[in-house]
Amino acid sequence: TEFPVEISLSPLETADGLLVSAAVRDVSERKAAEERINELAALVESSQDAILAKTLDGRITYWNAAAQRLYGFSAAEAVGQHVSILAPPDREDEILLLLDRLRRGEKVEHFETLRVTQSGAMLDVDVTLWPTRSPDGAVIGACAIVRDISDRKRAEAELTELYEQQRHIALTLQRSLMGTPPAIPDLATASRYLPATQGAGVGGDWFDLIPLGAGRVGVLIGDVMGRGLEAAAVMGQLRSAAHALAKTGMRPRQLMQALDTVVADLNVPDQLVTCCYLVVAADSGEVVICSAGHLPVLVAVPGEGASTLSTPVNAPLGVGGVIYEQRTTTIARGATLVLYTDGLIETPGTDIEDQLTQLIGALDKLASAGLDLEAAADHVLTTLLPDANGHDDVTLLLTQVPAAPLATAGAELCAEPRAVRDGRGFLAATLCTWGFVERADDACLLLSEILTNAVQHAQGPIGLRVRRTDTELTVEVSDPSPQLPQPRVAAEEEESGRGLQLVRALADDWGVRPTDEGKTTWFSLRIDRPLAPRPTWP
Repeated sequence: TEFPVEISLSPLETADGLLVSAAVRDVSERKAAEERINELAALVESSQDAILAKTLDGRITYWNAAAQRLYGFSAAEAVGQHVSILAPPDREDEILLLLDRLRRGEKVEHFETLRVTQSGAMLDVDVTLWPTRSPDGAVIGACAIVRDISDRKRAEAELTELYEQQRHIALTLQRSLMGTPPAIPDLATASRYLPATQGAGVGGDWFDLIPLGAGRVGVLIGDVMGRGLEAAAVMGQLRSAAHALAKTGMRPRQLMQALDTVVADLNVPDQLVTCCYLVVAADSGEVVICSAGHLPVLVAVPGEGASTLSTPVNAPLGVGGVIYEQRTTTIARGATLVLYTDGLIETPGTDIEDQLTQLIGALDKLASAGLDLEAAADHVLTTLLPDANGHDDVTLLLTQVPAAPLATAGAELCAEPRAVRDGRGFLAATLCTWGFVERADDACLLLSEILTNAVQHAQGPIGLRVRRTDTELTVEVSDPSPQLPQPRVAAEEEESGRGLQLVRALADDWGVRPTDEGKTTWFSLRIDRPLAPRPTWP
């Protein structure tokens, strides 16, 4: 086996003459170390990253070729200089802080900062620093590897700008698809929508307020699972479909059944949608609700606190094969319905039940404090999302039933021809009592047409209900027939077919809505001046 040796010869004079002593030493390890040092030196010198060494007071002691290419200083120009020549004037304190950390034996990894070249150009750099030690472990200097990350920073800035542009476009699209709910007379509302602060920001949340006529309002809220433009696009289609279906007077369970089919027809794999639809009668406080897997609706009653509105449990839209159930309940005057999406109470690191309890607690305080809805909405968001750092978009909708009772009157008529006369008489007497004279003749004429239709096609009792506000008079006729009247053009020789045409011409608004018992046909007339106070009706 061959191995390197070091031989030392020393002459010795002895009685026998001159002798030579030879010492042979194995220097394999030293030779290997020298070769390793030479290799490392070659690697350092040929590195694409700038590498430099310095004393603890900041004087440069080593400067490789890459450092010269990066900064523009030659080794002769740089060695002996203080490292502060590489820092912009406003970052000299940064150099001192880094040297102080190195003296304490700390290693600084991937510190991103700005450095300046010999020509004055600014560079984005990534710096890694570590202390060098003597054999006894004392810190005697430091080394640094510096990498130019200017191209990466420019690319990151361009990506950030592009991302912000896309996020702005997506949010604009989502808000356009969500629309702006109209102001509803006799119904105070407040709404908030917060896009997610992470990712694309947009999601599938939506809400809608749909005037249904005759003092009824559809309140809709939904959440398409997922994030991004796909969820927003699905949301837009569902919102449009739900709005159109609700305008037909469809019952909440029927609307959910139809939306379930719409979700299936969208042909989006594994797409689930939670949704809740309520029909609120402002004058009576009656609420008909159907929920498709959505979070519970809360009710805040002044002086009583907040509670969950009882709702049948149904599967989300998109599951298929589900028969949706609805429930009818009555809420107190002045009560506020609180609808929201999961982004409000499902946050990382928290329990959804705890968050729901916190939400109910916040609403309890609002019910006792009597805040207006806008202030209440802000308080809820501040309480549940104090840092406003949402991982999901958030929708909050507050809807308050009027506290003051509205003037109403009602009667039950038999399904016989005399019902038309009796109904006209009842309406005329009621309007006279209320001081409504301007359009009383129009109201009685329209009632005659609707009652005639009910008498001809219905069996059983006919309900007549009259409702007024300061701006509108509404008359409703209910009968047990499920057949919905349709306006049509009557031929000259036909005796029927003109009643609904007359209703369309004279009424400011009218419609037909199906009920569990049959249907209700209604019309509204606008009031140009406030009505006289209603006396006590016997």
